[in-house]
Amino acid sequence: MNVSAEPPQSQVASPWENVQIQPVGAQQARHTLHSYFVTSPESPNGKWVVFFSSTDPAGERGELILLDRRSGEENVLVTGLLTEDAHRGACQQWVTDRFVVYHDGTDGRWTVSAVDVLTGETRMLAQDRQLGFGAQGHPWVPVYGQHWNPGEYRDLQLVHVETGEVQTPVTIGDVIDTYPEWIDNRFGTDDLCIFFPVMSPDGEKVFFKVARPGNGPSFRGGSVSDREGMIIFDLKTRSFIRLRKEWGHPSWHPNGNGILEKGNFLISLPEGEESRYSQTAPSNHPTYHPSGRCFATDADLRHREKDGAGKWGIFIGSCEVDRWWKIDDFRNDGGADSWRRNHPHPVFNAEGSRLYYNTNEGDWTRLRVASPVS
Repeated sequence: MNVSAEPPQSQVASPWENVQIQPVGAQQARHTLHSYFVTSPESPNGKWVVFFSSTDPAGERGELILLDRRSGEENVLVTGLLTEDAHRGACQQWVTDRFVVYHDGTDGRWTVSAVDVLTGETRMLAQDRQLGFGAQGHPWVPVYGQHWNPGEYRDLQLVHVETGEVQTPVTIGDVIDTYPEWIDNRFGTDDLCIFFPVMSPDGEKVFFKVARPGNGPSFRGGSVSDREGMIIFDLKTRSFIRLRKEWGHPSWHPNGNGILEKGNFLISLPEGEESRYSQTAPSNHPTYHPSGRCFATDADLRHREKDGAGKWGIFIGSCEVDRWWKIDDFRNDGGADSWRRNHPHPVFNAEGSRLYYNTNEGDWTRLRVASPVS
């Protein structure tokens, strides 16, 4: 279905104009969700999909499921997980074709672990820390202290998923020393920590927020920490690239030299110039196709369509002309009853042939996958 803006249909062709859409996993009385729009739930080799499954109405307690894409068989990888919310699940993500990493807050102590999908063996990588988002095919994963109460863990750390080696490429002290005026104006204190790191696809860069913790016991609620800014850092040269004072919903360009932001803005590095792909395309959580020639995004349809109340849509936009397509829409006001709601968070698989996203219709949050029809 095509609801593009002004440009005529003959201006550009897209394989995503016609798609088939299927549910992911057995349709049972449970929530099924992938974690975020910066990491694909499909393994790099395309054999498996990993997702969070929960029968908890809030969608905050559950297990990790490994789905064989060819046979449809499901296996439980990890059970008894407590997530921060149903928004990102357990932040489950592929590191290589063999290892999935995730975090867990069971018993009040947050841990980051890796599970070997071939053997089922689980290895703890860090305690009292949470998991950021790494780069598929790269063995180092970013971890950070609890943003509401980080204790001693206030810096960005990288953990090697196989050896357990830990590096600290940048500290919160480095951030404060580099951007003192912004820190003083925005936060007015040095009681801060690094929060929510996301590595570039080549594993050589990272962006992250700065957080001022509330230092309370609870992680639930939007005010348990004050979080803002986007610091872009070069892991290879150990140097700062730039500060962007606002954080929207950023994701990396496939070549690692740009960041796509809410509003469909490309921030080029290191110049910092911003260009917009479309003045009309919807945008909430935009993410690139691996080719860099188009992007996917979700969007709230309340103010875009006459019957948009409660609905969200999934869109594909061109990076070459101002043209976009809606490939799906659905009620999105149900699903997991978490304190932080789940969003669709569309993301392509490694080869760009499938697009995964969450839906929140009825009682259950459900994972779907779309693929072009040739």
